[in-house]
Amino acid sequence: MDIAAVTEFLAELPKLDRAIDDATRIDVLRALEEVKAACAGVQARVTADLDASIRTERADRDVPVAQRGRGIANQVALARRDSPFRGGRHLGMATALVHEMPCTLALLERGVLSEWRATILVRETACLTREDRTELDYALCADPATLDGLGDQAVCAKVRAAAAEVDAEAVVRRARKAVSDRRVTSRPAPDTMAYVSALLPVAQGVAVHATLARDADSILAAGDERTRSQIMADLLVSRVTGAPHTATAPPITVNLVISDRALLDRGSEPAYAQGYGPVPAALAGHWINEAVKATIDPETGDEARVTLRRLYANPHSGALTATESQARCFPAGLARLIDLRDRTCRTPWCDAPIRHHDHIQPREHDGPTTAHNGAGLCAACNYAKQGAGWNAKPHQLPGGPHKIEIHTPTGHRYRSTAPPLPKPLPFREVQISSPVERILIEYLHAA
Repeated sequence: MDIAAVTEFLAELPKLDRAIDDATRIDVLRALEEVKAACAGVQARVTADLDASIRTERADRDVPVAQRGRGIANQVALARRDSPFRGGRHLGMATALVHEMPCTLALLERGVLSEWRATILVRETACLTREDRTELDYALCADPATLDGLGDQAVCAKVRAAAAEVDAEAVVRRARKAVSDRRVTSRPAPDTMAYVSALLPVAQGVAVHATLARDADSILAAGDERTRSQIMADLLVSRVTGAPHTATAPPITVNLVISDRALLDRGSEPAYAQGYGPVPAALAGHWINEAVKATIDPETGDEARVTLRRLYANPHSGALTATESQARCFPAGLARLIDLRDRTCRTPWCDAPIRHHDHIQPREHDGPTTAHNGAGLCAACNYAKQGAGWNAKPHQLPGGPHKIEIHTPTGHRYRSTAPPLPKPLPFREVQISSPVERILIEYLHAA
């Protein structure tokens, strides 16, 4: 089957007859699930072939061994419209299935095993040697009935138990190493909420949750009207930030980008909270007003601790502008402007935090240190861009949004456009109705 046949099959899928009975609908759902799994199996083979081909070609050119795999995961990610992190997982899973776990791959290609359960098998055997992994693969997946009917948790438990039997020492080493991976992360949640997750050793994780639950029960017993979950969340915030046991804003700085239209003219355009994303303008305005109230000196009435940063923008397009720099590294102000313009890594489908400020046209090729030639990238994407065959160039019409065109070693091209910024308010008289509006107006007039 060639690419044309795959494209034709894809075009025919929406034409499936829907005038069928319910029993047939169930059969169709099952068949489509098997097709999805089979496609994942084929993707794994193609990915492993791509990896082997690129590495062989680079070996023929005497590229150092450590650099032969650079950028392959990023190409996989772009092709699958996924993040580079997931591209690395796809690549790692593909090579493991093709070279070490043929029975798992066979079940995946037959549609017997879902892609996620195949991922569990690969993940939970990663600590084993190649020989032990292949042995366990045969034990669990040579017979489709072995895992048939098991849910995700049951499959995970079965694989872990089997891995411990094959090489208990390797499993123990993996558990000890996992302690070094402990971390705290944050990601956006619906309705202007956020998930704050802590990956901890099991004893510490259980202790943290049990302590919060115990103290929440005590507060509930005293007649508090909040739910147990709300109290546990408020206790966590209180003990980390020192704020009171409520859901009020803690004394932490949050970078917020909001247009004057939304703040002063009661506009509906959302603001942007760095590290989270869009938030309703009304909520952003409330945060700012609360920040102003919280920082007013009760004796002098001074509001010196309230800081507003100016963002220079084209009055028609809202695109950020900047001055040129002769420095090799991006100055702090220019780097901050790029952070605010790009928000997250500029590689398509990658929403990782910005870690590097990259010269799109490299400095060694006379690329200037400007906002036009600058891009915010995560570390993985910046390192991949330095590989052989990768290049990029900026595209920006006067007054238009910042764009980048990325060229991969296989000749594919991808476009990245900076997210839109808040639109400026047309010049006219504005009625001042709050302290924060007075501060902002005075600040803008002073500028």
